[in-house]
Amino acid sequence: MINDNSKNIIELLKRGDDATLHKIYVENREAFINFSKKFNIKENDAADIYQDAIIILRENAINGKISNLSSTVSTYLFAIGKYKIYQFHRKNSKVEFNNDILIEEKNIELDVNYYNEKITNQQRTIKKHFSKLGERCKSILILFYYRGYNLDEITEILNYSDKKVLKSQKSRCVKQLKDFINNKQK
Repeated sequence: MINDNSKNIIELLKRGDDATLHKIYVENREAFINFSKKFNIKENDAADIYQDAIIILRENAINGKISNLSSTVSTYLFAIGKYKIYQFHRKNSKVEFNNDILIEEKNIELDVNYYNEKITNQQRTIKKHFSKLGERCKSILILFYYRGYNLDEITEILNYSDKKVLKSQKSRCVKQLKDFINNKQK
């Protein structure tokens, strides 16, 4: 990976420095292609998604959207790519998800800072208590609230026998999260 002095790199990208963009592209491409395999993305599609992520990185630098980046440029680039992967799967919703994607979901930081936005106290509280939920609840809530999947899609992704069962489970998960937040459960 690139030796990330993020501020200098962002400043160079802002000025349209092609050599810096090329260096970021080359040093992160193979790692991103390998990363995308966890999400059942074919290599050609991963290369297209990576290209889009590079373009977004450059545009965000030029537009001043990442002036105060709190992560490395590589991490930010991968976050963009991960978001693009989810968009790709949504667009091609006939793609079958397997449990690998759910295992990866637990590593999601609920990317509230994805676009360098400030996290609110309410978001911080939800994030803190969200981590106390079981993996199944986390998966359901992430897919529904954070990824925007509907109940029919989640029923299929998580192999529920019936949408009503999933709906009940989602309600219990939301109640459990609310109870954690309101200190009714430890």
